[in-house]
Amino acid sequence: GTVGTAATGFSDLETREPMTSRSRMLMASIGKSFVAAAVLGLSMEGTLSLRDPLARWLGDRPWFSRLPNHASLTLDHLLRHTGGLPDHVYSQAFAEAWRRRWAEPGPAFSPETLVGFILDDPPLFSAGEGWAYTDTGYVLLGLVVEQATGRSLYDVILKRFLVPLGLGLTTPSDRRVLPGLAAGYLPSDNPFGLPEKTTLAPGVMAWDPGVEWAGGGLAGNPADLVVWARELYEGRAMEGDYLPELLRSVPVDPDNPEVRYGAGVAIYTHGPLGPVWGHAGQIPGYVSSMRYYPDAGIAVAFQINGDGGIAGGESGDDFLAKMERALAQIVAEGLR
Repeated sequence: GTVGTAATGFSDLETREPMTSRSRMLMASIGKSFVAAAVLGLSMEGTLSLRDPLARWLGDRPWFSRLPNHASLTLDHLLRHTGGLPDHVYSQAFAEAWRRRWAEPGPAFSPETLVGFILDDPPLFSAGEGWAYTDTGYVLLGLVVEQATGRSLYDVILKRFLVPLGLGLTTPSDRRVLPGLAAGYLPSDNPFGLPEKTTLAPGVMAWDPGVEWAGGGLAGNPADLVVWARELYEGRAMEGDYLPELLRSVPVDPDNPEVRYGAGVAIYTHGPLGPVWGHAGQIPGYVSSMRYYPDAGIAVAFQINGDGGIAGGESGDDFLAKMERALAQIVAEGLR
C-alpha cells in the first residue's frame, strides 16, 4: 500500500516553475478505464447489460441509423473496440473543425457532435469481427451511461470512484480552468493548429479539454493513478466480482496474440515481470501511462508535459513501453 512519488523538470518552461509530485496533467485515454468501470458497475447492478444492443439506449436519436454498424452494435463491442467504428479523432473533418474552433470561447463540441464526424462512414469491419481503437465508441458509451442513469457521466464517475477512493487530484477536464495543471508543450506543426503551449496562465488552458469527453476526459496525477490501478485491478474499485468481465479480452492484432484489450484495459500477457494490465494516454501536450503488474502486485504511472517525438499507443517497443518497464523494475527491485 505504499505510494512513492518523484518529479523532475518544469511545469512551466517560461516561468521555470518546477514540476512537483502534486502537479496535474490531462490523462487522456486512461480516462477510458473509468468509463468502462462505470459501465461494468451498472451491468452488475442490472441497470444495463453488456449484451444490450446499442439501439436499446440510443436508437431514438435522429442520427442513430447513420452510425456505422448501428443495427448490430452492442455495449460489449464498444467496451472492447470490436464494433468496427472509425475513430473521429483521426478524421479530416474533425481536424478541420477543431482547427477552426479551438480558440473560440465556450465548449468545443458536444458529445453528439463528436459522433457526427463518423456518421455515414463505412464500417471498418462487421461488428465483432475485428479490432480497431476508437474514441467514438467510448463517447457512445458515455451517452449510454447518461441515458441509463439520468445523470451526467462525470457525476457518475465522481460518486462511484473519485470520491470513495480518495482520488482528490483527479477531476473532470470539462473546463479550461484546471487548478494545478502543468503547462503542456506540443509541436508547432500539430494537425489541429493548436499553440505550442497548452496554457495561457497557470491552470488556464488555451483550448477546451472537454473535446475528449468520454474518450478520456480527466485531469489527474500519477500518485492518484497508481492508487486507481491497484484498486481497479485488484478488485476493490467497486462491489462485486467484476474482474473476470474487466479482463475478458480480444486480440488487438491476430499476428501478435500476446497483446489484448479488455473492458477499457490493455493486456500484455507476457513481459519481464509477467503480465501487464493498464492504459496509456496521449493528448496534445501530455503523455500518460498507468500499468499494473499482477504477479508482483505493483503499479507504476507517469505523466509527461510534452508529446513531441513520443510514440503513444498500446503496442510496440516505443519510448513509453521502455519507461514503463524501467520504472516497474526499479520498484520490484526495491521490494526484494
